Amino acid sequence: MYEKYWGLNEAPFENVPDPSFLYESPQHKEALSRMLYGISRRKGCIMLSGEVGSGKTTLARTLLQSLPSENYEVAIIENPRLSPSLFIQEIIYQFIGKTEGKNKIDLLHSLNRILFKNLAEEKDSVIIIDEAQLIGDKSTFEELRLLLNFQLNNRFLLTLILMGQPELRDVVGTIPQFEQRIAIRYHLTRLSHEETVKYIGFRLKRAGLAKNVFTTEAIEKIYHYSEGIPRKINNICDMGLLVGWSIKASYIDTKIIANLIDENTDGKNIRHYQESRAH
Repeated sequence: MYEKYWGLNEAPFENVPDPSFLYESPQHKEALSRMLYGISRRKGCIMLSGEVGSGKTTLARTLLQSLPSENYEVAIIENPRLSPSLFIQEIIYQFIGKTEGKNKIDLLHSLNRILFKNLAEEKDSVIIIDEAQLIGDKSTFEELRLLLNFQLNNRFLLTLILMGQPELRDVVGTIPQFEQRIAIRYHLTRLSHEETVKYIGFRLKRAGLAKNVFTTEAIEKIYHYSEGIPRKINNICDMGLLVGWSIKASYIDTKIIANLIDENTDGKNIRHYQESRAH
């Protein structure tokens, strides 16, 4: 809608996990590096936690792009609110596109065959569980722990990656037998003010705009409003570009951002700003 006005090739602040829009802050680089290290060294279990909207899912998609299909088979579980048996069924389905067997013994035998088949084809098996804090049954964590028993004398047959909000760390901390199996962990924190400036500039440049149309003062307000959470930065910046287009502004200033913050609705903010300019 506003892309042509600002000289953009595409919308720069969409809240979708597009790896090409991943801003590689030092901590995002570190998180990706640790996950890749854990997978390549077959460390067994990795945990990535972070605030809501901090970029975990985008990191997961970036991680997938970094794993050559000829070397890895990946199962992604995006809805972990499952019983232990259904969890195993879903893992099998994600690996081969169908389930085999219904009782737990048959399911485990099926999974074992899949892992050894991947091994014979010189492929590593990776299981990524997004929103892992939603796992509501501790017996499911126990089932995941037991999956790590699929191993040879010198290596794990799978790598398990848990991604979730900060409460995931609290839940895992109450299950010592599982917590002790986590070989690598990392926690994403909020972006700093400097990182927020770079984040906005990176997104605009990635979408085709060479200059930053947000004033320094506007970005200051965006930072304090968003508290450095990328998803909140995206929301306010997207609406800023929309309002700026609607009033034919040359740049996004503090007044636009302040009104967006005050109104915090979709349609009213544009009308409110237009009316304030008329008086």
